[in-house]
Amino acid sequence: MNKLTHINSKGKAEMVDVSAKEDTIRTAEAFAEVFVSGEVFVKIKNNEIAKGDVLAIAKFAGIQAAKKTSELIPLCHNIQISKVDVNIELNDKNNSLEIKSFAKTVAKTGIEMEALTAASVAALTVYDMCKSLDKSIRITNIKLLSKTGGKSGNYSVKDRT
Repeated sequence: MNKLTHINSKGKAEMVDVSAKEDTIRTAEAFAEVFVSGEVFVKIKNNEIAKGDVLAIAKFAGIQAAKKTSELIPLCHNIQISKVDVNIELNDKNNSLEIKSFAKTVAKTGIEMEALTAASVAALTVYDMCKSLDKSIRITNIKLLSKTGGKSGNYSVKDRT
């Protein structure tokens, strides 16, 4: 079994020391999906949600969340983010919002957690903005789609089919 990287010799949690690692260009893409009722879907699509523009606010919430990841996730390194973007597409076939995030850095450690946090918080923001209309909103399929850079190399969910 591999040694746990965030546990010291005394069995206590600790942040991994990455100081000896080389800076490399790293990217990550993540995904989340939000299922809403038909009524809520139409209101989002027509920008008729009382709290405001769901798509714009969820996008900005996701970007802001990526910048705060190390404050939210214990033992996550604070890294300089070069780019974060969140795109939300409406899927008419199943009344869902498909959220994709992208994050990029030049750092000693990866940016997967920032991309995952961006997609997750964007999804939670959709829920928050629409919960007064529909309590049965479901957030699902939060996952890493791809990552590049670093010692472990590249990863793509497409490679795992």
